[in-house]
Amino acid sequence: MLSAIKTGFERGLVIPYLGPGVLTLATGGNPVPASPEELVVQLTKAATVPHKIRNNLTAAAQYIENFKHRKTISAAMKKAFEVSPDPSVLHNWIAERPHLPLVVNAWYDDLPQKSLAVRKSWGVVQGVSQAEHFGYWVNYFRPDLSLVPNKEFVRDGSGAKAPAEAPEETLSWETLLYQPIGSVTPAANFVISDSDYVEVLTEIDIQTPIPEAVQSIRKGRSFLFLGCRFATQLERNFARQIMKRSSDQHWAVIEGPLTKNEAKFLAEQNITRIETPLAEFVASLTGQPVVVSTADAAA
Repeated sequence: MLSAIKTGFERGLVIPYLGPGVLTLATGGNPVPASPEELVVQLTKAATVPHKIRNNLTAAAQYIENFKHRKTISAAMKKAFEVSPDPSVLHNWIAERPHLPLVVNAWYDDLPQKSLAVRKSWGVVQGVSQAEHFGYWVNYFRPDLSLVPNKEFVRDGSGAKAPAEAPEETLSWETLLYQPIGSVTPAANFVISDSDYVEVLTEIDIQTPIPEAVQSIRKGRSFLFLGCRFATQLERNFARQIMKRSSDQHWAVIEGPLTKNEAKFLAEQNITRIETPLAEFVASLTGQPVVVSTADAAA
């Protein structure tokens, strides 16, 4: 299995899909939240929320947005992620692959941007909230992290939003970093609250929010899920829609017991589970020693 994954990477046929758990491999520099549970603790320091939703990330974010302001959420998110650690062995190894058409990073950190800086031809496409960018699903950024203007979209009065079409200059990028829920870098775009997700989920089944380049690149390719869990409907829905119409062979490194919904999801999506600690798998994949963060190791 590992041999097939390595070969797939060398041929550009494996798409890494990184979740918050990969941040446990980033040991140099300032730690940032490496799970929804850690992040909601940071957000609830910015504002008091009812006890019953204190452990629910999207609900807590929505409450703060409603009773404080969207700017309060954005400021708290930026504070949580703006001073990030150095890229891990995994991030750097991925960035050094000769054929790397697509990387998915389903968390708010900027470690992929840091590691991809060694490449010559790459760019970023990030999900954005309708609260701050009404009418558009994504923003594109160049390697220097300057904004690529979105295609003009003529609204017809129906309230329809623009499909996530790619601006012309982005079509020549050899590597695309897709951050479906945004990132702290470069513009602090965050899909975080209940209302943010509702906007996306109302149209994700018909793929409108998925960048057209992602839809094209994924065809015939396999996904490797690292640092991801699929315990919530949001986690499953995003993964399902991003990998739609790809190949029929995928992998997920997940240690420990699965929930019933996770097991069902893996079976439905033809995702083979690799039941091993993430650090051990990454060490085998990269051929380099890997350690986890001190906090994670202590846990």
